[in-house]
Amino acid sequence: MSDQPWPFVPNPNVIDVDHAEGRKLYLSNGRTLLDASGGAIISNIGHGRKEVADATAAAMVSMSYAIPPFTTPQRKRLVERLRRVWLPSHLTRVWLASGGSEACDAAFKIALQHFNAKGETRRTKIIGRDISYHGTTALTLAVGGHVARKVGFESVMTNTLRAPTPYSLRSPLGRHHPDFDIAAAKALEDIILAEGPDTIAAFVCEPINGSSGGAIMPGPRYWPMVQDICQRHGILIITDEVMVGFGRTGKNFAAEHFDLKADIMISGKGLAGGYAPICGVFASDAVMSPLADAGMAPMFYTYSGHPGACAAADKVLEIMEREELVTRSAQKGEELRERLNSALGQHPNVAEIRGQGLFFGIEVVANRETLEMFPAESRMTQRIVGAGVEEGVFFYTGGTGAVRDILCIGPAFTVTDDELDQMVKALKTAIDVSIV
Repeated sequence: MSDQPWPFVPNPNVIDVDHAEGRKLYLSNGRTLLDASGGAIISNIGHGRKEVADATAAAMVSMSYAIPPFTTPQRKRLVERLRRVWLPSHLTRVWLASGGSEACDAAFKIALQHFNAKGETRRTKIIGRDISYHGTTALTLAVGGHVARKVGFESVMTNTLRAPTPYSLRSPLGRHHPDFDIAAAKALEDIILAEGPDTIAAFVCEPINGSSGGAIMPGPRYWPMVQDICQRHGILIITDEVMVGFGRTGKNFAAEHFDLKADIMISGKGLAGGYAPICGVFASDAVMSPLADAGMAPMFYTYSGHPGACAAADKVLEIMEREELVTRSAQKGEELRERLNSALGQHPNVAEIRGQGLFFGIEVVANRETLEMFPAESRMTQRIVGAGVEEGVFFYTGGTGAVRDILCIGPAFTVTDDELDQMVKALKTAIDVSIV
């Protein structure tokens, strides 16, 4: 057994990072990596912003901790900014967690509490999707569709329902079938009707798939149909924008691309851009009011809304506003799309390049025409990531185990044109040298 102290299970592929600046990772061996994925699709303003560190330090000197139900200046400032600038107008309630798993878990429980408080006690089921990821708690793993991360935990997970993800490339109707989005929405309603609408509390979904599917785009008719279906049957829509929110797709939130109005929204990675652990659950007054009337409240976690994390998030959002980085994400995203299509659009092992803003998924296959996957044991994604590191660029892996060989690109919104060129060149080389 290796005496490597970190991570918990020794891993020969661990990258030893000494420090970071902007979009660059500086390794302990003297090498430099361009971070094409912003870590885990989290960095939006880049590393080393001293004003964020200063704001966080000031908050923690002022107050190291306050229990989550208390009001603090940092919490007030962040919530005010979120409601004034960032959140859809109907999402007025803010609950803060330390990360996406906590936040998703809390959102699911809020939906269940909502119906319990209303006396609709048969509404206990949550429908997820077959290609999805919502976290690593027992409940979020159960609702999600990440096959690989469920292994070994099946005995403690509830039996949940999963609707198909609108996956144009691999639609059951045929590759890029024009009605793939309609079919996926109808399949959701079929599940609702089969189970009984009065037993369903919520449908949880990513407006644009995160790394679980590698930026799978839902098609133009999917979300309008799903919203109509859920409203007709009195079912809450929970959108998971942990990865795709706060400007990542070129709008404040990915749901805005589809005029989708969620009852509850979860979003967090871009909230503090990696500077602090924080994630928000945002809900409407209509969701909250029954809880208030019944004397219920979602249980907090110890570090929910930590004052230092709130101060970091407030400063990151201020920088995003000041530098107009959501607009920049949209603009640089289109430039990245052009580069990817030019370099890889006709590559024999690239099935699809998809995404929005500065979030793209590249699906690699053994055969572009038949969509045959590489054998799982080939570990193709890991090989490509390793080859990318040799080229001086880090890419993020995607997929669920069942869906695999997805490369994700999601750099900081401050990325330069030269860095976009470097990313695309390195990715093409990495794919070519890995597939021999």
